[in-house]
Amino acid sequence: MPIILPEGLSSAVLLQREGIEVLRQRSLPGSVLRIGFLNLMPDMMRTEIQFARLLGATGHHVELVPALPPSYRSGHQGTEFYARWGETSLPSDLDGLIVTGAPLEHLPFEEVRYWRELARICDWAAGFVGDTLYICWAAFAALYTFHGVRTHALPQKISGVFHQQVMDARNPLTAGLGVTFPCPVSRNAEVRLHDIPWRRGLTCLAQSPESGLCLVADGPRHAHYMFNHLEYDADTLKLEYARDRVRRADIRVPQNYLPDDDITEAPPAVWRRPAEKFFANWLAIVSARRRSQATTVTNVARPAA
Repeated sequence: MPIILPEGLSSAVLLQREGIEVLRQRSLPGSVLRIGFLNLMPDMMRTEIQFARLLGATGHHVELVPALPPSYRSGHQGTEFYARWGETSLPSDLDGLIVTGAPLEHLPFEEVRYWRELARICDWAAGFVGDTLYICWAAFAALYTFHGVRTHALPQKISGVFHQQVMDARNPLTAGLGVTFPCPVSRNAEVRLHDIPWRRGLTCLAQSPESGLCLVADGPRHAHYMFNHLEYDADTLKLEYARDRVRRADIRVPQNYLPDDDITEAPPAVWRRPAEKFFANWLAIVSARRRSQATTVTNVARPAA
């Protein structure tokens, strides 16, 4: 399906070269899901492309609305096409919201420049967005905001592709993913199973004995916490390894990723089909909640017979 992106966004040109139809405005017939995209990653364009590619591969019409916290600072080109949260275009009518990760696991949450703004966005989304998908560090941040769950630093970064066991195959988000699915993992911290306040309506949807928690649903807050990276390109872990290798010589080659652990080899994106299914499932959840809300509004507005 086509995806709607702001005019002038550099990633739109690259997506079009891949054969993805990119539109500049709402000219599509039928309903369009308006998805906020709070992009906190340093390589903003690459992250835009990763998510837009997957959202565009679903059967849903999507308008992606890139946004930043007001005090977020970035020297990257393209941020002029991002809305600053609180402007008139946001967050008035979003159907769903994606909040990306950020390389901030070494900082206490309260020391992040835009922490208060992010916390307010999380609180707002819990009440006014059909579903919010928090990725990696953003998932840690949201769990801390809503439930006071603290992260634990890992002795060494976990990086690689690990099979995640689906814990609830009947859940709409994990439907069709099978008993297990491969998923890229790249982080320096974790939240532990026994730290999650499960009695508050949280549900574990996927986890791995090797890499820990992967996906948690928070029904009361219309949120999902994904601690890993189904959105990654085939070479993302390889590029991260090369970057980290410059800083530390003892960085391990990503596990279960490269043929024979040979860094010169091209890695296969064995997680691509699960990724497409995952994002299609998520958009179906967002769409269903929008229809439910519309029905509720219609019923409330209809006068009694």
